[in-house]
Amino acid sequence: MQCIPTVLDHDFYKNHGELLYNTYNKITGKPLVEANAVGDSRIIDLYNAPFAIASHGIEDDPVFNFGNKVALELFALTWSEFVALPSRHSAETMEREERKKLLNEVSKNGFINDYSGIRIASTGKRFLINQALVWNLVNDQGCYCGQAAMFKRWTYL
Repeated sequence: MQCIPTVLDHDFYKNHGELLYNTYNKITGKPLVEANAVGDSRIIDLYNAPFAIASHGIEDDPVFNFGNKVALELFALTWSEFVALPSRHSAETMEREERKKLLNEVSKNGFINDYSGIRIASTGKRFLINQALVWNLVNDQGCYCGQAAMFKRWTYL
């Protein structure tokens, strides 16, 4: 039995799933995930994807607003812990300046398609993400809504 956060049933997350999917598709020309045959919303498909997906909002100190099952496992956090975490805390203190440069570049260019960087789980376990796509989330009205990352490769250090 799958354990899917009930919060994903809310309109914000249904819309957020569409935003993640559509902005990724606009950048790459490919679907972020294939649609579930039973017709679940995209946010459920994204939550169950076999790779990591995370996004943060537009706060002064952006906080994660979505992490799929793989991301939660990598960061060793529950849903509630993850969506309360300022995204800068996904990197060790010494790695945060590099992360900040990355996000500024994404803000300027719209995306980066081959990012690698070290992240840290709540347990202290470090891992290197490889070939991540990091992109701006911009809605149909042209409003900036945050940033997202997707990666399929990581190595524990």
